[in-house]
Amino acid sequence: YSTTIYILQCIVLLYKLQCISDQFEVLGPTDPIVAVAGDDIILPCYLKPNISAEDMTVDWLNLDFLDRRVYRYQNHRIIRDDQIPSYRGRTSLFEEELWRGNTSLKLTRVQGTDEGRYKCFIKAKSWYDDFTIQVLVEAVGSKPVVSIEGHREGGMGLLCESEGWHPEPELVWLDSEGVHLSAGPPKIHKDIKGFYTVKLHVIVQETDTNRFTCRVQQSRINEKMETEIHLPSE
Repeated sequence: YSTTIYILQCIVLLYKLQCISDQFEVLGPTDPIVAVAGDDIILPCYLKPNISAEDMTVDWLNLDFLDRRVYRYQNHRIIRDDQIPSYRGRTSLFEEELWRGNTSLKLTRVQGTDEGRYKCFIKAKSWYDDFTIQVLVEAVGSKPVVSIEGHREGGMGLLCESEGWHPEPELVWLDSEGVHLSAGPPKIHKDIKGFYTVKLHVIVQETDTNRFTCRVQQSRINEKMETEIHLPSE
């Protein structure tokens, strides 16, 4: 009987030791990672202490997606079954670094849809932890293209268009004095990669200068471009 108790105590002790040996923290950067569209980036994530993650499950999730999985490493192989389609062929771990607890994710050819909150989730047999990283994507779009639409409602119709932005930019029409002109609501299109095209119509009346400017601006990335048009006098 005493031998049985001793064996049970040993089993419990071994289990506790195993649990203790599995314990770790998952760490990463606290500041957002700012990524330029088209570039490759690394989302840092590592274990403390620097124990091996080779036998663990490494999950990278984008919390802003309904289907969240960006990448999964499990049982010494990559699991692609339920990966978000837009990440296929663009994600990888540094597998040669897993033994030292480096579970960072490399993301190539960054696009607008990559912006969001990423969770690095690491699970061992008896322990798990995670860390969340914010990724911000910046893309500077095209200089505004201005076209004349012809006579509209007692004035001249103008159209301004700019594409390839992230985040969504603002379009405004200005007169020669820099005063904002009243325009209709912008037409906004977001493509499959998360980049924005914006169009803005305005109807202008003839002025002394007949000069009008379309400005595209994005305050978060501190970008602004302008295109001026001169209408011939009638």
